[in-house]
Amino acid sequence: MITGELKSKIDRIWDAFWSGGISNPLEVIEQITYLLFIRRLDDLQTLAEKKSNRTGRPIENPVFQSGQAELRWSHFKDLEPGVMYKVVGEQVFPYLRQLGGDGSTYSEHMKDARFTIPTPALLSRVVDMLDDVPMQDRDTNGDLYEYMLSKIASAGQNGQFRTPRHIIQLMVDLTAPGPTDQICDPACGTAGFLVASSEYVRTQHPSVMTDEQQRQHYHRSMFHGYDFDSTMLRIGSMNMLLHGVESPDIRYRDSLSEGAAGEEGLYSLILANPPFAGSLDYESTSKDLQRVVKTKKTELLFLALFLRLLKPGGRAAVIVPDGVLFGSSKAHKDLRRILVEDQKLDAVVKLPSGVFRPYAGVSTAILFFTKTNSGGTDHVWFYDVQADGFSLDDKRTPVAANDLPDVLARWAQRDREERDRPRTEQSFCVQKEDIVGQGYDLSLNRYKQVVHDEVEHRPPLEIIADLEELDGEIQRGLADLKGMLS
Repeated sequence: MITGELKSKIDRIWDAFWSGGISNPLEVIEQITYLLFIRRLDDLQTLAEKKSNRTGRPIENPVFQSGQAELRWSHFKDLEPGVMYKVVGEQVFPYLRQLGGDGSTYSEHMKDARFTIPTPALLSRVVDMLDDVPMQDRDTNGDLYEYMLSKIASAGQNGQFRTPRHIIQLMVDLTAPGPTDQICDPACGTAGFLVASSEYVRTQHPSVMTDEQQRQHYHRSMFHGYDFDSTMLRIGSMNMLLHGVESPDIRYRDSLSEGAAGEEGLYSLILANPPFAGSLDYESTSKDLQRVVKTKKTELLFLALFLRLLKPGGRAAVIVPDGVLFGSSKAHKDLRRILVEDQKLDAVVKLPSGVFRPYAGVSTAILFFTKTNSGGTDHVWFYDVQADGFSLDDKRTPVAANDLPDVLARWAQRDREERDRPRTEQSFCVQKEDIVGQGYDLSLNRYKQVVHDEVEHRPPLEIIADLEELDGEIQRGLADLKGMLS
């Protein structure tokens, strides 16, 4: 966790941006991202210089050429604010835009970098704050950036890009990424799922940092994310960098479009919260996806995309709106039938409707499935999450009630003890035959049994007799009162 002192610095910088006229939290993050990248370039050059001094060999592919010292963070950070502002705006940012690349995807996302910090004083404050952060400390870097990203949501704008961190962590814990996985989020936003996966692999499989082959895979070919928002790509890429992943595959792509072809069967794990508030026209949508499910609804098209991107044996954990579970259109039914009959549907975890407040009150669930192309669904595990550790109103304050640890514990038992639990419980299994009999309806309430407590009522005549006695007492009381007043 970052310290209170560092948090307060970020808060002051944030306030300064807002008072300086930059009110879009994404633009604030974007400007800080550029500066973090500039500092990273200087760190890379410094490391190369130290290596060159030790070995006596010239630097291969230097980031900065001779005569470009003024572009380096270590140089301009000590300049007077007005001079620094001119150097950064007129020299450093044009250099970023023409940068061919340092072997990473980051420089590709910097090619349209815009410098919009409004004043020299603000730039100087931001540079001073970032210069205090120990960039070699991966945990501090990651926590710093996560804290800034959380402000996107708290600012009340563009909150759709932020899946709650504890929900992301639950999905990662349940799917347990391994060191050989190829992990993809086709709607990656700020790369929250990829970051959480990288942290899980690093923690649970320390060999990825010591085994050379695994380490190369971890840094260069394990993590893949697509988005069609260039700002998101920059932010997501930097989020991965600051969490210690050197060169993830974070690329521009409209995942559902006709032009996004290829990459079928490449990934072993998909984690995603795709956009599900809209529809596309048939002409612009991939014909391959339309062959799987004829629809314009983005939530159904993304599910079809996930099935296409997964390799056989690959698994997915994805958030869907409740309508996917029980929608009555042919497309809805076809997709659910495919998941149950052609693939292996593992689980449906129902989330409380307040999870995405204050930005949306939509009811959602997490679908877990495995691509087999040959069926395999024997039973489906259902869990009704009623509390996620936060209040379900717009404030989302921490509370004691939290089902998520129980979800994780019972998930491990879903093929054993959970199969015998009655459907009156919070989690239970449903046989495939029952789901087929219900027209592939996957809504939890379709299968959950509610037990009503038996209540014994008194005979009506006995209740009437009591009422008559009370009425008599009232009448006698009124007569006594009249007598006292006469």
